[in-house]
Amino acid sequence: MALLVHLLACAFGLGSWVAVNGLWVELPLIVNTLPEGWDLPSYLTVIIQLANVGPVLVTLMHKLCPGRLKETVVIYCILSIGVISCVLLAFFWDKTTVVAGATRSTAFFAITFFLSLVDCTSSVTFLPFMMQLPANYITTYYIGEGLSGFIPGVVALAQSVGIAKCVNSSQTAGNQTDGGLWSSHTEYLPPNFSTEVFFGLLAVMMCISLAAFAALNRLPRIFDLSTEKLVPDAVASVSSGLENPGAEAAGEGARCQGEAAARSEPLSTSPKHSVYQLTFIYFMVVWVNCATNGVLPSVQTYSSKSYGNLAYHLSAALASVANPVACTIAMFFQNRSLVFLGVMTALGTGFGSYNMAMAAMSPCPLLQGSVVGEMIIVLSWLFFTGTLSYVKVMVGVILRDQSHSALVWCGAATQVGSLVGSLTMFPLVNVYRLFKSGDFCSTRCPS
Repeated sequence: MALLVHLLACAFGLGSWVAVNGLWVELPLIVNTLPEGWDLPSYLTVIIQLANVGPVLVTLMHKLCPGRLKETVVIYCILSIGVISCVLLAFFWDKTTVVAGATRSTAFFAITFFLSLVDCTSSVTFLPFMMQLPANYITTYYIGEGLSGFIPGVVALAQSVGIAKCVNSSQTAGNQTDGGLWSSHTEYLPPNFSTEVFFGLLAVMMCISLAAFAALNRLPRIFDLSTEKLVPDAVASVSSGLENPGAEAAGEGARCQGEAAARSEPLSTSPKHSVYQLTFIYFMVVWVNCATNGVLPSVQTYSSKSYGNLAYHLSAALASVANPVACTIAMFFQNRSLVFLGVMTALGTGFGSYNMAMAAMSPCPLLQGSVVGEMIIVLSWLFFTGTLSYVKVMVGVILRDQSHSALVWCGAATQVGSLVGSLTMFPLVNVYRLFKSGDFCSTRCPS
């Protein structure tokens, strides 16, 4: 029976961020179809930030009408919305409409908002529910949350998106262009399975999470959960969990920080930090989340797609895998030194700066057309995500040990950084058009 509960806890955690993670790793295929093209990631970052209205509304409900909103009802609702949204996405992701004279992916954006609403709200509902179970099941739940990023990345790699070749116009048109030069274009080979199948797999994973929660919801009536078995400082209800804005942060950063907080030592035994140290810590929180949740995701297409669709595919999929791996490493190998975290932040910023520079140089980045260039951009995205994800976890540990209010402000700083990054990049990408797209085969770059 204990093994069954561990499996259910893992499956329940799977539904936390699997939908949004799935969207990101499938972008290399989606951007070739939807009219927004290379600008699509910048739209997604803003939509995900707007979806934080879900946790805010649930929090206000608990503040204004205490005891009215049951945790089981909230979780059943958001998981059901997640299942329905994934199914709708499989059928309507490529449907477009004309808005203000331009073709827009209205169906994709609307469904993405609801998927983001589900995942953002899960950050403040799933963990408080799991706190009602014995402590040894919490770790298993975190493994499931890690798999919510790992599995979509592995599935996307198995999909083999991004295999392409440059085809001369003579192979298809049988003639030459003016001047006697052959023109060429990119021809993408079909993936091992379609985008519709991928979104269907996301729906299946959401169904597994919903079924696991339905089973777990009956466990408190079956098992005798004594006080001694619960996690220290456990949150008995979703209401008390929602009173902490630190849980309302968007993306994987919020999940990792919550995980770190739950595994850290009791507050009473924790060292205190000076005002200057706390200022530095909060600066890291704002900066890291601004970079990872807003700035760099908006230009990921421009930074890596100029090297070819395969490089873009690998950078998106492996970066998604790097996040849960970094969080898992931080769970077992913790270094709270502010000097070390500052170095890690600078290192991650360096990788991010390289990615941004390649995006600014698009469609002619450094080492374009070489295997070395492709390897560097993929590894740069991998280490950018991994190093800064580790910093997020350790910052969550430090501030949780500082005080409860420190973790509250951590959540606020996380949200501010994410929002500033998203809102800053959106006009730069979509209004001022500072980043240029180009076809890997047809673009002619100076040697």
